[in-house]
Amino acid sequence: MAIHYRTKGFIFEKIDFREADRIFTIFTEDFGKLEILAKAIRKIKSKLRGGIELFYLTNVEFVQGKTYKTLTDASLIENFPNLRKDLKRLKIAYEISEILDDLIKGEEKDEKVWDLLKETFQGLNNLLLSIKECWLIYYYFFWNFLSILGYQPELNSCSICQKKLTPGNLYFNPKEGGVICFDCSKKVKDGKKIESDVIKILRLILKKEMNFLKKLKIEKTHQKAMKEISESYLSFVKESQS
Repeated sequence: MAIHYRTKGFIFEKIDFREADRIFTIFTEDFGKLEILAKAIRKIKSKLRGGIELFYLTNVEFVQGKTYKTLTDASLIENFPNLRKDLKRLKIAYEISEILDDLIKGEEKDEKVWDLLKETFQGLNNLLLSIKECWLIYYYFFWNFLSILGYQPELNSCSICQKKLTPGNLYFNPKEGGVICFDCSKKVKDGKKIESDVIKILRLILKKEMNFLKKLKIEKTHQKAMKEISESYLSFVKESQS
């Protein structure tokens, strides 16, 4: 007799499969990242349709088959309606799902990632937050997620010479693991110049206190710098995993 497993999960990817099936990629509370086959779920009469969809938090039940884990039951916990009605918030959710799929390779329980996802999606669903603040939540997720995976950048001392950083000519160098001083940047001849205020924002983000984000005043130049630094660091992490 097949064993039925039950757990909570965030649905962050779905792919149509065969005529009426669908494969869901789910980050679960008890098993980490799973791919679960939902048979005949695209049929109108499917009993599973209402309980599982992209960016839902769902109770899922499944059995382990020869090839796939197969969904046997799904009941909705939270569908984050405000996120789903706003294309800009949805875009952020898609960015998060892509990062999860790219960087989590196997099935492994991780309470820190689970808690971070809960906090992140609750934040994105909060209509009191502006889109600018929602993008800060994205960066909050991004940098704390990479830190959980072991890629926390050095933001207090030069990544090369270990000297304490002081305001001035500072550079962000993914290959060196974070911020480097002006003297070291001349030696390695690589890195992107970074303002001290952007470093302060990253430090606050990595303190894991989301409430502070609402108090931050982010200039357009800071937004641009955060985007560029995040993209370059993500590329470095992907390369290091390949």
